[in-house]
Amino acid sequence: MVSRRQFLGMSAAALSSPLWAATLHAPFAAAAQENLRFRLVNNSGGTAYAYITGQADADGRAMFVRPDGSSYYPAATDPEPQPLGEDPAILVSGSRDIMVPRMYGARVYFVTDEKLEFFAVRAADGSTAVVHPNFVSDSDPNFGKNWTFAEFTLNSVQLYANISYVDFVAAPVGLHLEHGGGTQSVAGLPSGAIDSIASSLRAQGGSWPTCVQEANGSVVRVLNPNHRAGDFTGYLSAYVDEVWAKYSGEPLIIDSQRDDIGILEGRVEGGELVFGAERFGKPTTGDIWSCNSGPFANNPATDSEQRKAIIPRLAAAFNRTTLLINPEQPHGEDPATFYRHPVTNHYARVVHEHLPDGKGYAFAYDDVSAHPDEDHSGKVNHGDPELFTLTLGSIR
Repeated sequence: MVSRRQFLGMSAAALSSPLWAATLHAPFAAAAQENLRFRLVNNSGGTAYAYITGQADADGRAMFVRPDGSSYYPAATDPEPQPLGEDPAILVSGSRDIMVPRMYGARVYFVTDEKLEFFAVRAADGSTAVVHPNFVSDSDPNFGKNWTFAEFTLNSVQLYANISYVDFVAAPVGLHLEHGGGTQSVAGLPSGAIDSIASSLRAQGGSWPTCVQEANGSVVRVLNPNHRAGDFTGYLSAYVDEVWAKYSGEPLIIDSQRDDIGILEGRVEGGELVFGAERFGKPTTGDIWSCNSGPFANNPATDSEQRKAIIPRLAAAFNRTTLLINPEQPHGEDPATFYRHPVTNHYARVVHEHLPDGKGYAFAYDDVSAHPDEDHSGKVNHGDPELFTLTLGSIR
């Protein structure tokens, strides 16, 4: 299993973790090229700009790709946000090809009608960091604009990319990868899906309407509930209590999907879910939405390999609310049963229902699946990429 959280945050030098190194290296015989042709396609019906930004694979510096394919490295002199030294916007009329160098933790942003505003800050260690558009604060100059992004990492191992709905849903983006052996595609949301998703969450009632953001009388994005965690305090508490009661009397099986770890068996003991030396307290709703706090906190330097294997599978089962019906995670999972509990992650449910192929990252561990050939997350990846196309659709 290739984890979005791990892969997008790592440089090529860090691709040695035994949790997923075999998955990354096994299908690919040759190193990916130094530069890859990206094709940006504008089907939005209006003027569109793109921004390609991330960390340079060679040294981790914050960078943008200019319209001519050269690299721009912002240099900040102050810890307070300051405008970039130049405009890295790429005008996309119809389609446009850009040569993109190796970079990690990267994004391709699209925005229509107006340009986005990025800022640079000088970090304590003297490096420059980029301040990305803020979708939570209505004081951010980008808040009311129609923008979205896809994520990618390109390094010596492969191109890995996905359409992320881990933060929000906005204008639709589709992915298509041509590689030395075929093609891979992720359709993404259809045009107009944002209004239907917003309507579905509003109809759900409770705190779900708070996930809908409007500007100038129109929906501009629908937030993952992780960004409204305070509105969902206690939302999943009763469900968590039922899970704890169930596994006080029977074992919970976690398939690590790793040959060196195998099958792990857990039970609730003394108020904690215990898998050998690994203990998990009851997660809060916020822990479940974020997949990275409380018992699900990621501590790569100190967590055991067993814990690293348990957290994604347990967090996914809580988001999909299948723990009361399936004690064998995730190999006993049936996607038809995801999100069927009345108290569930309705954002993830609604987003997947609107995806033509059902594929898209609706929470951080949406790549957890029962089988290697089963993909819920909507990613493309290959070690011999030739052409990567990103298509911006119409928001409505």
